[in-house]
Amino acid sequence: MHKSFLVWAAALGALAVILGAFGAHKLKELVPPETVGTFQTGVTYQFYHVFALLVTGILFAHAPGAQLLWAGRCFITGIFLFSGSLYLLTMMKATETVGLSKLGIITPIGGVFFIVGWVLLLLAVLKIKS
Repeated sequence: MHKSFLVWAAALGALAVILGAFGAHKLKELVPPETVGTFQTGVTYQFYHVFALLVTGILFAHAPGAQLLWAGRCFITGIFLFSGSLYLLTMMKATETVGLSKLGIITPIGGVFFIVGWVLLLLAVLKIKS
């Protein structure tokens, strides 16, 4: 399982660089500055959790366990829900799409997945024998 976490981390890391570059160079032509900030928050949290996923994958190779497995799954899910919802909200603003304003409720659910992932990672590390 650790290899798939590393593959996800690499793919999501590359995507974060692409989205970050888009946000820095093109997005400000399409949306107001506060919306660019929302998009950049998504990119930033995606990057943070790509690194968490890398660590999880590396640790899983040496000390596999259910807590690390679920930590990695939580980080991936959090990226899609938290960052993905911010990207969608930005796209909706850029295209002036209306009617999906409740989409923002997904963002904190993604944040909960991030928190659970970090707690599971902590518990897994505490179980590792020195």
